[in-house]
Amino acid sequence: AGDGDCGHTHARAARAIQRWMQGRPPPAAPAQLLSALADVMLEEMGGSSGVLYGLFLTAAAQPLHGRSDLPAWADAMDAGIEAMQRYGGAAPGDRTMLDSLCAAREALQGLRHPGANLLQVLSTAVQSAEAAAEATKHMEAGAGRASYISSARLLQPDPGAVAAAAVLRALLEGLQS
Repeated sequence: AGDGDCGHTHARAARAIQRWMQGRPPPAAPAQLLSALADVMLEEMGGSSGVLYGLFLTAAAQPLHGRSDLPAWADAMDAGIEAMQRYGGAAPGDRTMLDSLCAAREALQGLRHPGANLLQVLSTAVQSAEAAAEATKHMEAGAGRASYISSARLLQPDPGAVAAAAVLRALLEGLQS
């Protein structure tokens, strides 16, 4: 939206996660890890992004209780997006972070196939999210801060969509290393 808020809130979240990880080892169980990250987002990130990420992670943790198989991660993405849509009111095509996340979700459905390769599927999901973020450049904003600004002034991709794709890219790179 041009005020830098998205970048500031994501930088604040990154610093909070770094501090959190330095203070204790992260939980090994996926559900507990996502729940703990949700708490960090809700307490430290701020802004509507912090609330939405907190909701996403809280909901995404639910399908991972007692499971960590690849289909469970696709279920987690579905649950997280559903919570974001329910509480945030946005939908794909509204020029928000959901555009990137929903594009990634489609690719992550590949995790449901027997013998799926996590890194290959996640790589495709990241590419889809990045392409969807770039496509927001030409969308009319239907939700979020950008919806208050004339579409003639929105010349860049949606910052939330770009940030969500960057988070997914960081996850991929972390798993690759």
